[in-house]
Amino acid sequence: MQVLGSPTSVRIDISCGSLLRELQHIWDEIGESEADKERMLLEIERECLQVYRRKVDEASNTKARLHQSVAAKEAELATLMAALGELNLHSQIQIDKKSSSLKEQLASITPLVEDLRMKKEERMKQFADIKAQIEKITGEISGYTHLNGVVTRTLNAEEQDLSLRKLTEYQTHLHNLQKEKSGRLHKVLEYVNEVHSLCGVLGVDFEKTVSEVHPSLHDTGYEQSTNISNSTLEGLDKAILKLKAERKSRIQKLKDIVASLFELWNLMDSPQEERNLFRKVTFILESPEPEIAESGLLSLEIIDKAASEVERLTKLKASRMKELVMKKRSELEEICRKAHIEPDTSTAAEKANALIDSGLVDPSELLANIEVQITKAKDEAMSRKEIMDRIDRWLAACEEENWLEDYNQDENRYTAGRGVHINLKRAEKARVSVTKIPAMVENLINRTLAWEDSKKMLFLYDGVRLISILEDYKLTRRLKEEEKKRYRDQKKLQDLLLTEKEAMYGSKPSPKRSNSFKKPNGYRANGNGSMTPTPRRLSLGSATPELLTPRSYSGRQNGYFKETRRLSTAPLNFVAISKEDTMSYASVCGSDLGSPHG
Repeated sequence: MQVLGSPTSVRIDISCGSLLRELQHIWDEIGESEADKERMLLEIERECLQVYRRKVDEASNTKARLHQSVAAKEAELATLMAALGELNLHSQIQIDKKSSSLKEQLASITPLVEDLRMKKEERMKQFADIKAQIEKITGEISGYTHLNGVVTRTLNAEEQDLSLRKLTEYQTHLHNLQKEKSGRLHKVLEYVNEVHSLCGVLGVDFEKTVSEVHPSLHDTGYEQSTNISNSTLEGLDKAILKLKAERKSRIQKLKDIVASLFELWNLMDSPQEERNLFRKVTFILESPEPEIAESGLLSLEIIDKAASEVERLTKLKASRMKELVMKKRSELEEICRKAHIEPDTSTAAEKANALIDSGLVDPSELLANIEVQITKAKDEAMSRKEIMDRIDRWLAACEEENWLEDYNQDENRYTAGRGVHINLKRAEKARVSVTKIPAMVENLINRTLAWEDSKKMLFLYDGVRLISILEDYKLTRRLKEEEKKRYRDQKKLQDLLLTEKEAMYGSKPSPKRSNSFKKPNGYRANGNGSMTPTPRRLSLGSATPELLTPRSYSGRQNGYFKETRRLSTAPLNFVAISKEDTMSYASVCGSDLGSPHG
């Protein structure tokens, strides 16, 4: 049996043919029969056939094993590809399978399998690491700790899908959890900082406060991270609300104490050094609640100290109550004096002293009554302020009018001298002010009437109704203007009489008039060195009414308008008419001498 076609088979044929010829030659020399020769040739062919068959079987087994190995590799490759999502290798493997032997296929697929195995191991490590982080963060958020076995079992159950898509999903989930953890951690730190600030202001133990919520908030080591669970956030929120409520309560309590301190300090005239001891505490009266952040400012120790000071001052106040009542009464009288209001006589100094000494009235009640009167007086003074300002401007204008009258009667006012130009400027301004007086009075009357109508009460000035004072002033001013006019008319007639006498009897020296302009008080020096006329005090008994203003008689502190209730009969005394001129005038005019209005 021969295998033909290949160079190896040709060489085998040649060897077999030479060996067969050599065997034939040997058999011939031996003398073997043809039957023996034929029999031995059949045995040789049978042995050769057995050898070939054994070789074929071995080759078939090898082929089968190769098929099995390739199939196993392909199955493993398919599993790995499916798990890792490497589906793009499938078409390449199909093309190589059609154009290569089994050994080539096995040789080409084995590296792919090894590469995918390594990739799977690496992918599994990535999955295990990500899932471990997910489990850890989930446990921190939920507040429960998971064992490592949970992560391993979860990984083994899902290891069939190790694709990049699945890995991306886990990475996205992990990123979201990390973001949530960061937000929670930031919120926890904010809460803890706020708790620390509130505890500092209130003087409360911070460590104890946060440890009651969760121990990790204060003592965080390597093995224990800060707890960020919902229960921790809720606990911190409740702690903050509780501390804020306590802060609000203490602020209100301290404000009440500080208000009492201020009241007692003012009553007792406490020295500044004594007040400075509580300077930090008094700061809260003017500060909104969020700005009160100084450490220990609202501690129980500070509050107790301030309360003790109030108690001490209250006891001291009781021993000095009579002095305080007198002081408050003086304050009331000063307010009323400045506002020209009559103070309430029910708490007059003499009466208050008698009541306290008799023990019929509690000094605290009397002091409270005076406080009410002070508040009422301040309110009334505030409502009267606009009218009082106008009264001041009117009185200033009246003073300027009096000065101007004195100035105009001075025959030496234009003589060159020290301060003349200053008096000239003042005279110009005074003339402007005087022209405004009638309008001032009318406006003051209108505003006073409006005030009385709105308040349903009379506007009293040092106990006298202001409207009556203003009407008296108007009447006095009108009489003065009439007297001025009468005087001017008389002077014209006097000048006419003198002219006629000079024409009839010749020139005659005119009467001296210089003395009639001189004032008893002369000039007084003002602040700038010039001489200013002094206000005139006119004598009684003349038939001419005087224009009165409060400052003509007494200082404002003594009550301006009390004397204006009467009309003075003091003369204007602008120019004293000589007795001789009057007699001459009477001899010429006779009974016609009278008022120019007649």
